[in-house]
Amino acid sequence: MSSWPHDPRPARPYPHTSPHQAPHQAPHQASHQASHPAPRQSPHRATAAYVTLAGADWLASASPFPQSVHALWCDQPSAPVVLPCGTAFDVISAPALFGRRLLDRLWSAGPGSGPVAAQRGRLLLFAAPGTAQRLPALLAWEEWSRAVPPLLCHGKGDAVTAPALYPPGDEEPTAPVSRWLVAPEVRHPWLPGPEVLLWACVRAAREGTTDESAGGGGIEAAPFATPTPAPL
Repeated sequence: MSSWPHDPRPARPYPHTSPHQAPHQAPHQASHQASHPAPRQSPHRATAAYVTLAGADWLASASPFPQSVHALWCDQPSAPVVLPCGTAFDVISAPALFGRRLLDRLWSAGPGSGPVAAQRGRLLLFAAPGTAQRLPALLAWEEWSRAVPPLLCHGKGDAVTAPALYPPGDEEPTAPVSRWLVAPEVRHPWLPGPEVLLWACVRAAREGTTDESAGGGGIEAAPFATPTPAPL
């Protein structure tokens, strides 16, 4: 488990918009971007902190009534929405600091991550369906499992609140309780499975224990590198 042996992700697409644009574009803007594509990003850097049109389609596909989800977003694009897990995705919720360490491992030494959101002091990692059921069982067999803080695994029969499509403007009186750190960009995003997240959890736990031995104060107190500039 010293390094990730290969990269199973498909090639990342060009970003559809910039972080300063709303996800709904006028036709002339879309045609301009098609003829002048943005430079390809590094494969170990997240490229969006807001949802693209294709990403919104993917999120809505988790609902048995995707048209209703789209109708809600048309009326209130800055509103969060509750989506069921178990079909399009599962969600693994980790304490914020361990989650940041986990995310850093996925991007710096692993295959990257799927969409990730920050919500009320926790990180929500969107994972492949079935991950919520298998990951706890895999962790139970790991010698480092006691160094992993409690993870909340949301799968079939559960639901999560997804952040708004894009961050509110600076004129908003209060900061949102949830926001995207790595937002959905494509209609069929690559999602980490239980084995990938197990590898990242063990790496993050081992590093946290090493920091504690060196006087860093434990897993949750150690410094970490972030794969995206978006704050919690």
